[in-house]
Amino acid sequence: MKKIAVLLLLIFSAKGNSQFKKSMFAKDPIINLENFQKQKIYYGYFLGFNSFDFKVDYRTMGTDILVKKTTGFNVGIVGDLRLQEHINLRFEPGLYYTKRDLTFPGFTTKSDALREVNSTYIHFPLLLKFSSLRTGNIRPYLVGGVSATLNLSSNSKSIDDNYEQKFRVKPWTTNYELGFGIDIFSEYFIFSPSIRGVFGINDELIRDNKADSPWTGNIESLKTRAILINFTFH
Repeated sequence: MKKIAVLLLLIFSAKGNSQFKKSMFAKDPIINLENFQKQKIYYGYFLGFNSFDFKVDYRTMGTDILVKKTTGFNVGIVGDLRLQEHINLRFEPGLYYTKRDLTFPGFTTKSDALREVNSTYIHFPLLLKFSSLRTGNIRPYLVGGVSATLNLSSNSKSIDDNYEQKFRVKPWTTNYELGFGIDIFSEYFIFSPSIRGVFGINDELIRDNKADSPWTGNIESLKTRAILINFTFH
């Protein structure tokens, strides 16, 4: 994921034509889209990558559950409300695909030990964006806020549990988010690469019907942790 992100950043930030170099890096650059962010409301869309993890807390000490992360895909829209010169309120609803493999200790067969957690999230973050002063066509920013996530693959309505190889989590979770990015003003649009951490607040796990389940009996809480890399276009 890191290699792909770096490659995309190089593609968008290292255009070889002279106009791009003049507008971005010259001593007296051409100021692109000078008044665009002075609008009260403006919109955009984003594409990106994600890496979701679980933070597991246990009731008693023992062998940890192993969480194998994979790289997922994000897509969504952005609505930006200008509150004042350096502060914006952003709403970034999006669709997030991801997968995590959980390997539970104490089992001799792979079918019992392994649970594949495929997730399709509809993510609703409400964020405050704190922008620095603009330097030429570059403007770094910090972003933070809260979010709610609907997991369309939660299996929450299933009466089966891990004894029937059904790993269940709650459909709705809440999170807080922190990150940073940079607005790069080109002649026709604003390109904004960003990276953000997502930290789940509530316990997501739906426990098995038996209290002493070898899969969920020792879990005190299960919370999402994630890294989001988004490429936003306004």
